[in-house]
Amino acid sequence: MKSAHLGVFTLTMLNVAAVLSIVNFPAQAEYGYTIVFFITCSALTFFIPSALVSAEIASALPKSGGLYLWGKTAFGPEVGFVTVCMQWFNSLPWYGTVMTFIATTFAYVFQPELANNKLFVYGIILAVTWGCTIVNLFGVELYAKLSSIGVIGGTIFPALLIIVLAVVFLLSGHAPAIPFHTKELFPNLDNINQWMLLAGMMVSLAGIDMTALHITDVNKPQKNYPLAILYSSILIIGISIAGALAIALVVPPKTLNMAAGTGEAFHRLFMVMQVEFLTIPVCLLLCLGAITTVFTWLLGPSRGLWQTAHEGLLPHFFAKVNKNHIPVNILLIQAGLISLLASVVLIMPSIGSAFWVFMALSAQLYMIMYLLMFAAAWQLRRKHPELPRPFKIPGNLWGIGTVCFLGMATALLAMLAGYIPPPAIRALGVKHIILYTGLLIIGTLVVFSLPFLALWRAKKQHKL
Repeated sequence: MKSAHLGVFTLTMLNVAAVLSIVNFPAQAEYGYTIVFFITCSALTFFIPSALVSAEIASALPKSGGLYLWGKTAFGPEVGFVTVCMQWFNSLPWYGTVMTFIATTFAYVFQPELANNKLFVYGIILAVTWGCTIVNLFGVELYAKLSSIGVIGGTIFPALLIIVLAVVFLLSGHAPAIPFHTKELFPNLDNINQWMLLAGMMVSLAGIDMTALHITDVNKPQKNYPLAILYSSILIIGISIAGALAIALVVPPKTLNMAAGTGEAFHRLFMVMQVEFLTIPVCLLLCLGAITTVFTWLLGPSRGLWQTAHEGLLPHFFAKVNKNHIPVNILLIQAGLISLLASVVLIMPSIGSAFWVFMALSAQLYMIMYLLMFAAAWQLRRKHPELPRPFKIPGNLWGIGTVCFLGMATALLAMLAGYIPPPAIRALGVKHIILYTGLLIIGTLVVFSLPFLALWRAKKQHKL
């Protein structure tokens, strides 16, 4: 493949685009000062371990394939195939959550009542899906440039603007919306909702591994990939804490009605600070940032899946690339599946209920992938100590074992918490709780079985 020579800055922006989401800020702000505990805890137990592991393996295996190559080298092609499939499948329902946000925020700018119009929301999902897919067909260099521009303009800039405005607001003599007390920094973890939030924080910080799929496009990957991981980690954690806290300090948490959408949450923020004119441009920038996230993810996992098709684990049809070395058939099939899954918006009782289904299933599949990734990292250090590792987690097997154990334990916690229905579902009674949990378990098992069916087919054709 032609190298696009991605540098540290571009790769850092891709990492930020893959992980950081301002969409979460208003919801996180409702928890006040405890959000510092939740994000810090999630960073220490999940985000940093996954970043360290990704940096070490990518520096040891700077070749195409990403998670497939990692799992294959550690345990064989079967495990590698299941790992990358979980990454790809997890993203399919997840796109629905992000693009539902794009649709509702876009509607808030021009005609707020459209946010509850299912046909409008579905139409926006189709437009964003197919638009981003078509642009991705033009190659990695354009992909990297557009992702960098989008994440700066649609994520980093509006996040920093919100933080700066909050600082100015407080320095102007206004009292913070939530008075500070030391006890407010720590949550009451005997409340099930607090554990659900902690699990949600872990999932919201997932994705730092995705850019490993572009490792062959990185200039001096053994050096630049770990550096990009470091810089992006600082940006992601710092902006996440400061952004959520900025909203909490300006807008009383009880007035943040999330049912009305993120657009209204930011409108309330700007109204309190008497800069209401910023609502529309910032909402449009938030849409740009969310579209950039979709754009970035559409190509990443698809390139990993292409590698498995290239080695015969999927039919040759999936191995086709265009003149820009983009897996065209996989991207088109992916867009079709996203369009099909997103049609749930049309049949569910409400757009909000469809959002919960998308988010819960995506999180479960992603945590399965992380369990396999952490296991592969430890196995690679044990099985292939001879591989040069420009970046290496210190402490020999004990060091990487501790990091991987911490990451796996956290992923398991997030999975278990994910099966607990949200408060809105629990309020409907036992039948709805059983239905929600049952559908989620069945959905997880069905999707998890699909890679094994593909492996059975490959073995039957003597390709394994």
